[in-house]
Amino acid sequence: METDVTVRGMESDVNPGTRRQGPATLRGSAVPKTTTDQRLLDSQGRPDWLHTDPWRVMRIQSEFVEGFGLLAELGPAVSIFGSARTKPGSEEYELAVDVGARLVDAGFAVITGGGPGAMEAGNKGAIENGGVSVGLGIELPFEQSMNEYVDIGIEFRYFFVRKTMFVKYSEAFVVLPGGFGTLDELFEAITLVQTKKITQFPIVLLGTEFWGGLVDWINNTLLSSGKISSADPDLLHVTDDPAEVVRIISEAREQQLEAEERAVRQTAEAGGNGS
Repeated sequence: METDVTVRGMESDVNPGTRRQGPATLRGSAVPKTTTDQRLLDSQGRPDWLHTDPWRVMRIQSEFVEGFGLLAELGPAVSIFGSARTKPGSEEYELAVDVGARLVDAGFAVITGGGPGAMEAGNKGAIENGGVSVGLGIELPFEQSMNEYVDIGIEFRYFFVRKTMFVKYSEAFVVLPGGFGTLDELFEAITLVQTKKITQFPIVLLGTEFWGGLVDWINNTLLSSGKISSADPDLLHVTDDPAEVVRIISEAREQQLEAEERAVRQTAEAGGNGS
């Protein structure tokens, strides 16, 4: 065994054309002319390394860690989505304010994308009603600062990290009229529910006139052509009533809590029977 360890440890000396670099084995022309710590310590170097893929992995990891750390103790929460172009004072804006306030009354924090429009309105409804208001922003090529009604906010570089935070720390999505970004979040959530990646996760579309055409297309095109299952359209709830939104989400939470309690009881009973 000692011989084997010695040989493995001296592999690069025995075969100068081979180098172990961390978990990687490099041979031939792939072997660098300097070692990793030599390159680190020899000179200050150019800043290009900040934009290489290995460094991006560290940035991605840091965004996950920061997001998890910030939101881990948030408690029950619901995400509100909608257009950044929704004008303050418009019917859609006031609808989002109303929903945010009602969700707080029902015991939920409100999460939005942290930007203007419907996102701002949802945060406003939450914070003005004494609730917790969260904004998950995203770095964009055009300026979009965090709205003034966010009291817990974080800016992400990567959309997929941000999406993970929305799903992980929400118990439901409320989707107001919006554009491509809103549709992206909507269909991401539908896919996760359809494929059972998340369970007991209501998706409520607020605005029957706006969403009616999409719902018709799902039923008359996707379903009729066999692209989705017969139960899939039921993954979406459509309403114009903010009170109905909160009722749907609250009932789903109650069902989830009851299921968790049953699971705990069954585990305890199984343990008792086993002893």
